[in-house]
Amino acid sequence: MKLIIKGNKTKRKRKKLSDRIADVIIVLFMIFVLVITAYPFLNVLAVSLNDASDSVRGGIYIWPRVFTLRNYEEVFKDSILFTAFRNSVFRTIVGSGLGVISTMLVAYVISRKDFFARKFVAGLFAVTLYVSGGMIPEFLLIKNLRLINNFAVYLIPGLIGVYYIYIVRSFIDGIPFAIQEAAKIDGANDLQIFYKVIMPLCKPVMATVALFYAVSHWNSWFDTYLYASGKDSLTTLQYELMKVLNNSNTAAAGSMIKAKANTLKVKTVTPQSIRMAITIVATLPILIVYPFLQKYFVKGMTLGAVKN
Repeated sequence: MKLIIKGNKTKRKRKKLSDRIADVIIVLFMIFVLVITAYPFLNVLAVSLNDASDSVRGGIYIWPRVFTLRNYEEVFKDSILFTAFRNSVFRTIVGSGLGVISTMLVAYVISRKDFFARKFVAGLFAVTLYVSGGMIPEFLLIKNLRLINNFAVYLIPGLIGVYYIYIVRSFIDGIPFAIQEAAKIDGANDLQIFYKVIMPLCKPVMATVALFYAVSHWNSWFDTYLYASGKDSLTTLQYELMKVLNNSNTAAAGSMIKAKANTLKVKTVTPQSIRMAITIVATLPILIVYPFLQKYFVKGMTLGAVKN
């Protein structure tokens, strides 16, 4: 008996030791991942906050050597960048709101057990997850709808995300259908049931979907490139950032930024310093919001994993 107890204690000690070793390895690995992911952003931030002429010397890592906000002043003085920032914010707010409402309405309809074409419509949506028309048919469709160089091109094509519909429908399916039947017996019509019964109960999933839409709208630049690049008043911040980064290694080499530097006569900004400042301006808002809302993303992915 004593030998058995002694053996169990030895196993526990070995197990604890192995657990500790595993914890140390995991912590070291996570620190390594943290460093290699955070360092590029911290380096960009440091260069953007450093004097441009001093940055040319190099040797800046995660802390500015000669602190200045001149790079950001020049960024916000540019009318195109200010317009792009305004469009990105407006697009994110309005696009997310419309997306949530549209997704909720469609999900509510195909979740209704008394809807005769429920499975058929849900099946049609499922097909679009695997099959798409491609870029050219989509471009022709947008063109025929006269959405080229129109702000509505940011809102209408992305009005409904099929994946988000399934997330919301799974959540609504978890709500007892008897609640909707009881509301109908009390005299409520379908829209009243949706507005007064379903929506208040779906706040968690609405927040989740709203965040998905918001991140998608904020980071999107390709639709601007395809459908709205011919009109400066419709440009977005991510698209301007893409142009700056894309032109940095070409002969054009950020002509807009260089021209701005030349007008200052004194070389207080450089294409590199402005490029770093634009990168921070384009990414910082979503980086600030994301940690507070990450739990909703996790919850949203869990909801999407529910059967049906």
